[in-house]
This record gives sequence, structure tokens and C-alpha cells, in this order.
Amino acid sequence: MTTGDITRVPNKTSPAKSSVATYRLPGGGGFPWAVATSLDRTQDIRVQTLGALAVIDTYLKNAGLDRTRIVKAEVVVTDHDNKPAFDEAWATWMPTGYGPVRSFVQSVMPEGDLIEIHHHRRVAGLAVLICAARPSLPKPTGSRPAGAAGRRRERCPTARRR
Repeated sequence: MTTGDITRVPNKTSPAKSSVATYRLPGGGGFPWAVATSLDRTQDIRVQTLGALAVIDTYLKNAGLDRTRIVKAEVVVTDHDNKPAFDEAWATWMPTGYGPVRSFVQSVMPEGDLIEIHHHRRVAGLAVLICAARPSLPKPTGSRPAGAAGRRRERCPTARRR
């Protein structure tokens, strides 16, 4: 479903949620958001982490992106003591030198869920929360808004303004 600058992929099991939502920036680029959990919630944290990361790989592929475009990840787990097992799985998945800013928090989640990954990513023209970036589209020709001449600032919409 597309409404102007936002495109949503409906969640198959909960119509009040989206599986992926993408905000497109004026002039090109954008930010897709998605949440991933493992499809098999009977396994330990390491296997559930790899399962959630496989879901993220699918989201990235569908957006024409790869793991190197992730700029922010938020990891939610039911037990903070599982961090070493998560870190081990993450390190096998994330290409060296491309690790995003990442947070790791503990929360109560539905029965069986041990991890949720939220992700953001930056795209052109377009439970771990990952913010990924994609190159911008060519700059549009024509007039630019007042005060915008000579500069082009884009930031993750979740960043606080100073």
C-alpha cells in the first residue's frame, strides 16, 4: 500500500501492522523499517538469532540492498544474559567493517520469542531494528527550497534534532 511518501507491506497475521514500511525523502532516498523474529521459536537464542537474520536478509534482498547498507540495529531479547550467544551469531552474519550502530535491550515478549530485531536502512528513491542506507538518486534539476542551496542533509528520521 502506497500513500504519497510512505509505502507499506501489510503484516499477514496482523492487519493493524506492517511487515515493512518505507518513508521516501523529498528529492530521493528514503528509509525502510522492519522487524524480524525467527520463524522457529522453539530453538535457543543462537538459532533464533540466525533465523531472524535470515528474515532480514529477505527484506534487504526485496529492497535491492545487502547487509553493508544497514546503519542501525536495535536488538530486543528476553534475557540479557544471552548477549554473548547473540554476538557470536551476529558476527558470523555481518560483514567485517560494516557493523551498524547497535543497541541490545531486554524486554518481555510473546511466548517462545527469545529475540526480535528491528532494522532501518537508507535507500535511494526508497524482534533487530536495522537502518540501512542505499545511494541517493541523482539530484533533481530545477529549483530547490529556500535555504537548501549547496547542501544536502539526510539523517535517519529517528535521530533527535538538536
